[in-house]
Amino acid sequence: MTDVLTLTKALINKKSVTPEDAGCMDLLADLLTPLGFVVEHLDFGDTKNVWIRKGSQAPLFCFAGHTDVVPSGPAEKWQTPPFEATEKDGMLFGRGAADMKGSIAAMVVATQRFIQANPDHKGSIAYLITSDEEGPFINGTTKVIDTLEERNEKIDWCIVGEPSSTAKVGDVVKNGRRGSLTGDLIIKGIQGHVAYPHLARNPIHQVAPALAELANTHWDSGNEFFPPTSFQISNINGGTGAGNVIPGELHICFNFRFSTEVTDQELIKRVTELLDKHQLEYDIKWTFNGQPFLTAAGDLVAATVDAIKDCTGIDTELSTAGGTSDGRFIAPTGAQVVELGPVNATIHKIDECVNINDLSTLTSVYQNILQRLLA
Repeated sequence: MTDVLTLTKALINKKSVTPEDAGCMDLLADLLTPLGFVVEHLDFGDTKNVWIRKGSQAPLFCFAGHTDVVPSGPAEKWQTPPFEATEKDGMLFGRGAADMKGSIAAMVVATQRFIQANPDHKGSIAYLITSDEEGPFINGTTKVIDTLEERNEKIDWCIVGEPSSTAKVGDVVKNGRRGSLTGDLIIKGIQGHVAYPHLARNPIHQVAPALAELANTHWDSGNEFFPPTSFQISNINGGTGAGNVIPGELHICFNFRFSTEVTDQELIKRVTELLDKHQLEYDIKWTFNGQPFLTAAGDLVAATVDAIKDCTGIDTELSTAGGTSDGRFIAPTGAQVVELGPVNATIHKIDECVNINDLSTLTSVYQNILQRLLA
């Protein structure tokens, strides 16, 4: 039996900055193969992916996650080396400790314990692991799902190990996520001297009323599962750097996080109509990052809620808040999907860490869910 703390440390010590895997998947394969799992590498481009499955019968329970991590930032600003897992005051420090190598370790140990206790369990268990979640998400989970769909290999239940918890393990479970749509907008003007504005056309002045309207538009009211759709401008760049030059172009990047009350195509149509109404000359490029998804009820949500209550005493909160995850690629296949992982307070930060006791708790919760669904 593998110790969850030992395995988490081993994974953190592998410098798997996206899209690198740095041997993490091989370590997982070595631990799962003796249990009867079959390992299939599904690499695309510079991205490593692995599909590890035990059994061929339905229902299929899948643990999904990623071995890649974001860069550490300046290593000298960390209390401890970011890629040397370090215990301190009951916490385990290191890049990926919470997002999401601790979850992966807990999944593996929970699986080992469950199979040892239930060697003749029903259905199948699988792992879908990518090294592309923190990157452009082009050659990762989405490509693996395409492969599975082509051969009609269907996931029934999926737990994504993203750090969902807020204060204690299990206090929040993500049973859905908002959709994400990004717009890269170029407003075209005419460059000129600030002293002769009649010979130029200032794109900043032109677009300002349109931006104000976009920022104040009511896109929808949300629903019982999703907050209202939000519009946020993330970047604006214009000008030559000189104080006496009217810019010829203005670049604006914005993002929608949208509910199930509106579609990406409806948002594109409304934005385009608004820009045209303001008589702007522009180019716009849209990047679709994922549809909203929701697992409102069913066997997986029930098992997860009950397992958390059983192991922690917490009445968990079901939430769709936060950013996107690879669950957006899995849910459209018909799978029930929830995200459950450790506390997310330090993810992507300097001194990322996870409570060591939380790793054991998370392992117990995962095992309890397996017990409820497959025993």
